[in-house]
Amino acid sequence: MKFINISILVVAVTLLLSSCAHDHTEGDGHKHGDETTQHAEDDGHDNGEDHEEGEIHLTKKQIETMNIQFGEFSEIKINDYVSATGTLGLPPNALTSVSAKSNGFIKNSNKYVEGSYVKKGVIMAYLENPEFIQHQQQYLEVAAELVFNQQELSRQKSLLEANAGIEKNVQRLQSEVNMKNATLKGIAKQLSYLNINVDNLTPDNIVERIPIYAPMGGYITSIKMHNGMYVTPEIELMEIVNENHLHLELDIFESDISTIHEDQKISYIVPALGNTVYDGEVHIIGKEFNTENKTVRIHGHLEKIRPKFIKDLFVEAKIWLTDQTVQALPEKAIIKDGASSYIYVANDQAEGDELKFEQVMVMPGTTDKGFTSVKLIDNIPDGMKIVTEGAYYVYAQSKAGELEHEH
Repeated sequence: MKFINISILVVAVTLLLSSCAHDHTEGDGHKHGDETTQHAEDDGHDNGEDHEEGEIHLTKKQIETMNIQFGEFSEIKINDYVSATGTLGLPPNALTSVSAKSNGFIKNSNKYVEGSYVKKGVIMAYLENPEFIQHQQQYLEVAAELVFNQQELSRQKSLLEANAGIEKNVQRLQSEVNMKNATLKGIAKQLSYLNINVDNLTPDNIVERIPIYAPMGGYITSIKMHNGMYVTPEIELMEIVNENHLHLELDIFESDISTIHEDQKISYIVPALGNTVYDGEVHIIGKEFNTENKTVRIHGHLEKIRPKFIKDLFVEAKIWLTDQTVQALPEKAIIKDGASSYIYVANDQAEGDELKFEQVMVMPGTTDKGFTSVKLIDNIPDGMKIVTEGAYYVYAQSKAGELEHEH
């Protein structure tokens, strides 16, 4: 629709310019019978000046008729933003590895798949090893010996008090009780680490397997175990992530870092999951500068409504610069031509009947209340002012000029 409107505008301006330049009647001194002379006089340039191809010229009368106005940039407060890209990330303490506490064989593994949710403390599998039986047997044996040594120590102390015992025997037994007590507590710690409760341990309830518990609640992101597999403590069996602390990890360019501060609002989308816009805010500004891509890492907190978590998923974000004072122009002063955007400038104080207009490439930003923030890509030549109103007429004249040259 915009293309049709511009085409109509080009035709209208062409007709207007033609009428301004060719308003002749019979007897006005022009030899209408001479086709060659008529074409030369009807080229739209009454002052006889030669214009290079691609130049845009308008007479001051045409400028007045089209109400083309000139001005400068406005410094206004506009809700601008900084674009950023990154991922959905997690802090290190939001990830945990599941591993076996001892050597052994995996038994009765639950049929989990990547993406399954597990609660903290749930039994994920069992670890089987005959050494577990030996540890429990050793505990029970030492416990029995300790009871005997304690009883014998008590008897020898009684004899010593009655002058019927030998002090050396008491000292030896006391030493044995102390050693047995230390050994028993050491074995109890080992069994407790293996999730074997020694409080009610008897020869009748010795176990040969121990449970492997989920150390925290979350989603399983990797599984590296199966039934019958022999494992050691250094092998990672599973990885679990807890998305409660999910956050944004965004990269912003060096040129924008001065405009970013904590608590600024963030809006973001996850392209892989659709176009839903989610909200967050700047939480931490990184202290390390990436010299390779000239960026700084920003960490953002997420609002309660958040996307489905998939580790390292790409996001596109806008960090809003609330009431930021920026360089802006009226929205209609900026012309979009394909992927490029332009403004037009001219020296409105130039002598002569015509003004020469030049195109300046710009990068438009946020539009608010009829004004658009603008960053210059090309510099504005000295003495030139910006076309703030009627830019489309200048654009149409440039297109009309292209059509003339093609003709």
